[in-house]
Amino acid sequence: MIRPWKLEFEIDKTLEKAVYLQIADTIIADIRSGRLHAGDALPGSRNMASIFKINRNTVVEAYQVLINEEWVISKERKGIFVSEKLPVLQNRLGKGNPDTEENSMISRKSLINFDDGHPDSKIAPVTELARAYRQIFNRKARWQMMGYGDEHGDAEFRKAISQMLNHQRGMHIRENEISITRGSQMAMFLTAQCLLKTGDGIIVENPGYQPAWKAFEYAGAKLLPASVDNEGIIIEDIQRLLTENKNIKAIYITPHRQYPTTVTLSLARRLELIELSNKHGITIIEDDYDNEFHFGYRPILPVSSFTELNNYVYVGTLSKVVAPALRIGYLVSKDPELIRKVGDLRKIIDVQGDVIMEQAVLQLIKDGIVKKHIKKATAHYKNKRDFVYDLLEKYLKGISNFTLPEGGLAFWIVPKENLDWKIATSLLLEKNIAIIHPKQYSHDTIINGFRLSYGSLSEEQLEDSIKIIADVLKSQISQMR
Repeated sequence: MIRPWKLEFEIDKTLEKAVYLQIADTIIADIRSGRLHAGDALPGSRNMASIFKINRNTVVEAYQVLINEEWVISKERKGIFVSEKLPVLQNRLGKGNPDTEENSMISRKSLINFDDGHPDSKIAPVTELARAYRQIFNRKARWQMMGYGDEHGDAEFRKAISQMLNHQRGMHIRENEISITRGSQMAMFLTAQCLLKTGDGIIVENPGYQPAWKAFEYAGAKLLPASVDNEGIIIEDIQRLLTENKNIKAIYITPHRQYPTTVTLSLARRLELIELSNKHGITIIEDDYDNEFHFGYRPILPVSSFTELNNYVYVGTLSKVVAPALRIGYLVSKDPELIRKVGDLRKIIDVQGDVIMEQAVLQLIKDGIVKKHIKKATAHYKNKRDFVYDLLEKYLKGISNFTLPEGGLAFWIVPKENLDWKIATSLLLEKNIAIIHPKQYSHDTIINGFRLSYGSLSEEQLEDSIKIIADVLKSQISQMR
């Protein structure tokens, strides 16, 4: 395939702005200027990474930003292409408007990206992690870690995870019921492949987490959406789906802080859900993606901690605690056959995990670094949450609904009028603000709400952007009335 277009700019690694955002913004500028046209092919990620001598994942992240913001599309087995329907507004501002020049294209300021709830990498215990790596490589028996190990991960590391889950989350598991993975998404993929088959039904929250949905669909399962309210997934919807469908194999939930709305599944519904799971012989897949950062008295214990529950897969991650770039996930199940299948599949695609990384993180756990960091980070995020809540009260209270979350790294914002989100997200993008389009959470009908994350942004970025978001929402609402 001919790819005549070349990205002509120099990466400046001294800038505060991330490299992947430098790449993404440069491509956006070329699209806006007409240098790139609808349907033009972009260089492959390997080729671009080679040209700039950067990690391929950096290019992949840049392309993912462009895909999320609808500047480009990905065509299977063909590549990345400039979208035929570019996310720009026509005739939004009339001639002579003093804001026209300012808003007609992305300014030189860095894009403020509201992700789905990433932590602040600036406070990650990088120095301690590097020290742990050095200590491991200085061990006399380091050669023993250079060969292939257990497909489920280092046994000592799994034991440490089991102790953490038992002591802090009320679970009752052993290390042989855990499989370490490269992030929670890998854990979800392995679970889907080993639990589901073509034609199986799986109940999912709507709105919900689409990357997990894609893993289930890739395994051949049919998604059956159940609505969510302020107490979590609605049990009546689950009961209806169980009545209408005879081949439901699992229910996927994010009960601690539902993604994306941040609501907590009530105790009454947890008990009803367990009863339904046991009665119908279906597995609860519990994604506890956001457990560590809790600002109340203590986190709600996982559904999987209830001894009455017969069948479950519990998925968690340490990436947010240690460092986002380190992909550390795990899955837990009492079903030995499922764990065996996960191990067999893991050997095919990855042989084993990163033993050195697992040993390094284990060292941080033993030294108390992880516990200390969680305490420090929780205080940091609580202060930032309170700061954002004050901003929301000041700028968004009259035009949207929101609640103060007990933990996590995001708010759920629901405008008081149903907005045209294509227009709203495009208006924000022209002002250098990127939010996740609500269609990324929705099964069919686009939900009227968006996730406002705050973990990775500075207070200055948050205040500047929330003011602009409020102005855009007010403008859209006033036009609808």
